[in-house]
Amino acid sequence: KAFLLLTDSTSALLLLVLSCPLWHVSQSVPVMSKGPMSESCVSYAWILLQNITDALTQNNLFSGINCTKQNVELNMKTKTTSVCAPKESKCSRNAETEFNLESCLTNIGEDLVHYYGFLAAQPDPDSLLGQTVLFSLRELMENCFPWIQLTDLASVKAAIDRPSSYDERLNLCKVLKGFQVRTITINRAIGYISSGQHAK
Repeated sequence: KAFLLLTDSTSALLLLVLSCPLWHVSQSVPVMSKGPMSESCVSYAWILLQNITDALTQNNLFSGINCTKQNVELNMKTKTTSVCAPKESKCSRNAETEFNLESCLTNIGEDLVHYYGFLAAQPDPDSLLGQTVLFSLRELMENCFPWIQLTDLASVKAAIDRPSSYDERLNLCKVLKGFQVRTITINRAIGYISSGQHAK
C-alpha cells in the first residue's frame, strides 16, 4: 500500500483542502469515453462525502478508538489532486499545466475503485458501511463513471460478517479519513467539470 500519513487534525486538513481547490497526489481503470459530468453527478459526489463524514462519527465502527485523533492516510497511487487542479489554480504545483479532462476522470475512477475495494473488504456486521458509504460510492461509479465495469469489482469480496479487530478498526479510521479528504477533491473536480469552466 502506498499512503501518506498526516498528523494534522482532520479539521485543519479539511480547511487546507477547501482553501486550495484541488491537489497532489495510479492504477489503471479500463478507459471508455469520458464525457462531462452532469449535475446529478455533483449530487452523487456530495452524498458520498456526506455519508463518509457521517460514518466517521459512528462509534460502533471505531470501538475503543478515538478516530478524531488518528492520522490521515491518503492513497498515493493516484494523481487526482494534481491532474484535477483547475486551470491557473494557485494551489497547483504547476499552474501552467492545461487541465486534462480524461486524465482527471481516469484518476478519480482509480481512486473510487481503490476505496471501494478497501471498504468492501472491511468487517461490517451492522452494515454501517454497506448501506451508506459503499452504496453511495457504487451509485457514483455506476452513474457517472460508466467505464468502470462492475465486473472489475467482482473479485472484491463482500463485507465480512464478523466483528472487526482493533487493528482493522484503527486502519479503517485512518483510511476513511483519507477518503473523506480525497472525496472533497473529487467533489471540487466534478463541480468544476460540470460547470463547464474546464473547457473555457
